[in-house]
Amino acid sequence: PMPPPPPPSQGAMATGAANHPLPCSVGRPKGTNQRRRPASLSVRASSDANTVTLLDYGAGNVRSVRNAIRHLGFNIRDVRSPEDILAADRLVFPGVGAFGSAMDVLNRTGMADALREYIRRDRPFLGICLGLQLLFDSSEENGPVSGLGVIPGVVRRFDSSEGLIVPHIGWNALQITKDTQLLQGADGHHVYFVHSYHALPSDANRDWISSTCNYGESFISSISMGNIEAVQFHPEKSGATGLSIFEKFLSPNSSGAKAPAHRKASKLAKRVIACLDVRSNDNGDLVVTKGDQYDVRDHSSSKEVRNLGKPVELASQYYIDGADEVSFLNITGFRAFPLGDLPMLEVLRCASEKVFVPLTVGGGIRDFTDGSGRYYSSLEVASEYFRSGADKISIGSDAVFAAEAYLQTGVKTGKSSLEQISRVYGNQAVVVSIDPRRVYVKSPDEVQFRTVKVSSKGPLGEEYAWYQCTVSGGRDSRPIGAYELAKAVEELGAGEILLNCIDCDGQGGGFDIDLIKMVSDAVTIPVIASSGAGSVEHFSEVFEKTNASAALAAGIFHRKERSVDC
Repeated sequence: PMPPPPPPSQGAMATGAANHPLPCSVGRPKGTNQRRRPASLSVRASSDANTVTLLDYGAGNVRSVRNAIRHLGFNIRDVRSPEDILAADRLVFPGVGAFGSAMDVLNRTGMADALREYIRRDRPFLGICLGLQLLFDSSEENGPVSGLGVIPGVVRRFDSSEGLIVPHIGWNALQITKDTQLLQGADGHHVYFVHSYHALPSDANRDWISSTCNYGESFISSISMGNIEAVQFHPEKSGATGLSIFEKFLSPNSSGAKAPAHRKASKLAKRVIACLDVRSNDNGDLVVTKGDQYDVRDHSSSKEVRNLGKPVELASQYYIDGADEVSFLNITGFRAFPLGDLPMLEVLRCASEKVFVPLTVGGGIRDFTDGSGRYYSSLEVASEYFRSGADKISIGSDAVFAAEAYLQTGVKTGKSSLEQISRVYGNQAVVVSIDPRRVYVKSPDEVQFRTVKVSSKGPLGEEYAWYQCTVSGGRDSRPIGAYELAKAVEELGAGEILLNCIDCDGQGGGFDIDLIKMVSDAVTIPVIASSGAGSVEHFSEVFEKTNASAALAAGIFHRKERSVDC
């Protein structure tokens, strides 16, 4: 695959008046001019019933799509040139990342015209996520930026001005508007979305729409016209329902993979995430462990790293049990060069072959200069994780330092790992992990940071507390509060916040409701509650009392005190 493209300059591409090349078997709306067929792109389709052509332009986790295709028994032929697109029997385009970056690559390589011609011929096509958005006239993301101009309409950002949490991340329901084979059996089921931009239904594009989804407003979740299909959600990350949808495209004459039992889904669901803290034990083996206020060693005389299982086996079991997402935290990532962390990369590769829900990985994602003087940007490091199977990456310490610098200067340099990665891959691919420790005070006037009136008084009867952020796995405290950090990283491009609490970690007494409510009320991006879950009631409590979009747990799942699907 090509390396991730550099971000385009804002407004570099004018939208202009777009044309809409429709499949040749479909009637054309009045007043729409057909784009002239490129003279140099005359290639006959190949014929191989077990092979799917995949357009991977080098941004984001396309490995998940590859694994889903192979899991269903098909081979993959990669696109290397525009001619490969026109020679395809079936083409899958899993667009990932930013709209402008994707169009820049497609235009530079000549693949944009090839895609238009392929679609004009009404050849079997499946676009996924950005692969749907790119079919429209243009996008407002870092733009306006012109798209492929196949479908009338402009891709716009969700409006967060009224409190809507953006990105739209999680499992939401489809409203089927057209009877298509692709979505047979999907009605009433949740599928997985992760996006900040969307296309709206209109009179000009209504004939294309096969389903909509509601998130603040009704948006286009899938289109279908002739052999052209595209979905805003991620079938490769939508469990059994998604695999069934995938197989209906790959094997149109089959009934598709068996979908799960019917569930009536009507809105965005709260997510339950299984977390695996991964590190090397004293023998050098990569194991899943669990900390007690971030201390992962047994309190016995052995002082060994707690070994709660093998990462891939546990992740696979949690997927089977019904986890909405799986998160790997490489808790020794700050000690070694990330690109040399081959065991962790192999964990991701193996897990992504068995786990068809989103995978997040964190630990050691930062700029680095090795011993020979070679410099690696955080973008290169993140790219390696994405290529190995991650859908999202989590940044910890590096995001704290970037936020501190931003709050001091008020300047977005664009050079921090958070800014670089979100610019190329989209903010929905970037999670910031916050590790705060509670600090009690008698009065909010004692500190410059946002305080909260705590539900349980401190050891000296204090009624207030602020939450001091830490770095390096909780070992070093920083002069910034969790509230201030959350607000800053949202402005710098974070798409989601993983909110831990050192005081609650491993205690099993419940999430820190005071902390989670303070932060989730302050930002418009999703907040994942973490640290302290010890019962089913703790999940219900955090969802009822705060605006958390998801809740994460580790120890109660590892020790089999509770199953994910309870």
